[in-house]
Amino acid sequence: MLQFITHKNERHGYLDGAEAALHGGCRWIQLRMKDESDQRIIAVGRRLAPLCRAAGATFIIDDHVDLVEATGADGVHLGKNDMPVTEARRILGSGKIIGATANTFDDIMAAVAAGADYIGLGPFRFTETKKRLSPILGLDGYRNIMARCRRERYDIPVVAIGGITADDIEVLMTTGITGIALSGTILRADDPSATTSQIINLINKRI
Repeated sequence: MLQFITHKNERHGYLDGAEAALHGGCRWIQLRMKDESDQRIIAVGRRLAPLCRAAGATFIIDDHVDLVEATGADGVHLGKNDMPVTEARRILGSGKIIGATANTFDDIMAAVAAGADYIGLGPFRFTETKKRLSPILGLDGYRNIMARCRRERYDIPVVAIGGITADDIEVLMTTGITGIALSGTILRADDPSATTSQIINLINKRI
């Protein structure tokens, strides 16, 4: 599974970057618009939601539990410093997806106990798209955490996040993760849609 996390750079905005990923076959979009106003997030979300629906893609919004309904999102992804998963679940109910960021096995245990539907585990390496990074995991970190998940029989979907490039995907998928979350690798490509398709093929080779 490929998750595309929106970002903006000198070539692409939030919406057209997501459109390129959808055209390349991505079926999971996370709208992440740090430091933008609620009104701006709602405006982009309301345009992105029908594009995701038409493509059969899941549409998640980052952080803003209070904007899930207004944007038409399928759920929310919560960072370690965002609203607790238990509170988000109380607000959103059982019908919405809730993802949680984790950096350790203990984080995963806590998220599962709180009712998270999937885990974003990372960061793999340093990434410029996120402030206040948790400790870098590297390949050994993923191997160790996923091995413990198997021993403890935790089968929640786990997506690798943070500074991942196309060259990292094949070896990362051998650790037991479910998928990869990308942003800059796709947006910096000469052809983001084609790059998205290539990355999906790399992920699927290891599933």
